[in-house]
Amino acid sequence: MTHRWDPERYLVYADERGRPFFELLARVRAEQPALVVDLGCGPGGLTASLAERWPGARVVGVDASAEMIERAREQAGPVEFEVADLRTWLADATPASVDVLVSNATLQWVPGHLALMPALVEAVSPGGWFAFQVPGNFDEPSHTLRADLAAQEPYAACTSDVATPDAHDARTYLEVLAGLGCVVDAWETTYLHVLHGEDPVFAWVSGTGARPTLQALEAADPALRTRFEAEFKEQLRAAYPQSDAGQGVVLPFRRVFVVARTAESA
Repeated sequence: MTHRWDPERYLVYADERGRPFFELLARVRAEQPALVVDLGCGPGGLTASLAERWPGARVVGVDASAEMIERAREQAGPVEFEVADLRTWLADATPASVDVLVSNATLQWVPGHLALMPALVEAVSPGGWFAFQVPGNFDEPSHTLRADLAAQEPYAACTSDVATPDAHDARTYLEVLAGLGCVVDAWETTYLHVLHGEDPVFAWVSGTGARPTLQALEAADPALRTRFEAEFKEQLRAAYPQSDAGQGVVLPFRRVFVVARTAESA
């Protein structure tokens, strides 16, 4: 089944999710781009900041989620938003037309996205910028506990084909993009998010990585989802206890950043 995103749930931790975007864009030194595209723009708040940084540019936000684009269009501003799958957009893109191509926490949802790198680079103008960020925390309990539990009965029959995110390390992206003629800056950062409230790690993952699993269970049997949630929350509480200082729950979150500049035209 195709899962649907919930902008309100996603924005619960908007500040924490937004920080990597700005740290990524700090390494993009474009001065007067004509066209800036945000692939996987979500609810659009971060995309709007691109128009503030480059007020002379045409800024376009693209997302496969109609719900996210609907929310994005509610905000005032000059940004254009469109509903499109990243791969469909890429297939239709005019080569060498985008001066700054950004993708924030999106490529991990595209299976085999490493094979898309040549087309993504081809969409960028000579001397232009391609910048993206993906999570690199898929070996953490927030993901492994969900996957292990979802593989058990009675859940497995409902979750065997749900979408699951995946990504590569910084060196892999660096080598692929350098092989395409780009000058590449790639790095990794592990954030220590201090979360508060009831079952905060569940609140975090239910808006992103765990959402397709939860939605599949809901579609099959709401009671099954309720049962899964209860077990998953219990395991997350054990894996992510309250900090000794009593200041909240610490969620380590590794992210992979890549900024590539395409070759200048001959």
